[in-house]
Amino acid sequence: MPPREACKRLGINFITLKRWIYSGKIGAVKTPTGRWMIPENEIERIISGKVEDKEVRAIIYTCVSSSDQKSDLE
Repeated sequence: MPPREACKRLGINFITLKRWIYSGKIGAVKTPTGRWMIPENEIERIISGKVEDKEVRAIIYTCVSSSDQKSDLE
C-alpha cells in the first residue's frame, strides 16, 4: 500500500514512517520508479502489537497570571 494510506492506518506521520523504514522497524519495498510501498502484512504486524513501541511521554505546562490564582493550579 502507498505510504499515505499506511500512515493513516497506523496513525503516524510520514516522517515517522520514513524513519521506521530506514531503521528497519517496518519492511518496505522500493518500486522501480523510486516510490515506497508497504506490504499489508507489515501494517498488520505493527497494528497487532508485535513490535514494542517506545514509551510515550507528555509534559504539561500550566501557569497563572497572578499569585492569587496559585491555588487554581492544584
